[in-house]
Amino acid sequence: MSIEVNNESGVAVPAEDLSAVARYVLDQLDVHAAAELSMVFVDLDAMSELHQRWMDLPGPTDVMSFPMDEMIPGARPDASSPGPAMLGDIVICPQFAAKQAKQAGHSVDHELALLTIHGVLHLLGYDHAEPDEEKEMFDLQNSLLSDWFELRQAEARKVAQIERDRRLLGKVGLLNDPDELR
Repeated sequence: MSIEVNNESGVAVPAEDLSAVARYVLDQLDVHAAAELSMVFVDLDAMSELHQRWMDLPGPTDVMSFPMDEMIPGARPDASSPGPAMLGDIVICPQFAAKQAKQAGHSVDHELALLTIHGVLHLLGYDHAEPDEEKEMFDLQNSLLSDWFELRQAEARKVAQIERDRRLLGKVGLLNDPDELR
């Protein structure tokens, strides 16, 4: 899976983490491994221009998705296997996300992960224009976000435990190579 990240926003974003979030969502939703995705982070002015141009709405927004190829599993039964497909672009405005994060009472990184998931779901055809669509999309979004953070916490606990074990074994002389448990 290829995920390209371009930060044109002028502020630092956790690009590796957000790329990992997008990859996690695509994996969980069984998107073909050859799929490609582009993530672009822009400033308020650039997002305002995109929002006006494509949605005919004034001012900036948090995230916009621009789908490219349609990935329809099984659309051609005679096809050997689906090839690489460009899912599209997700455009996120970190400054707008920071305001939303403050209002929601969570970190900017949390908000950016949420927006990444939201953008990926839009690229995959999910929408929230109708109440039933909104429920389906937001339930899935919240489940994926919760699972992502649980996975990250479990990984952090594992790394911390390995480090504690390494220090303890080193202190009692049972670890010859300090990198042995890494």
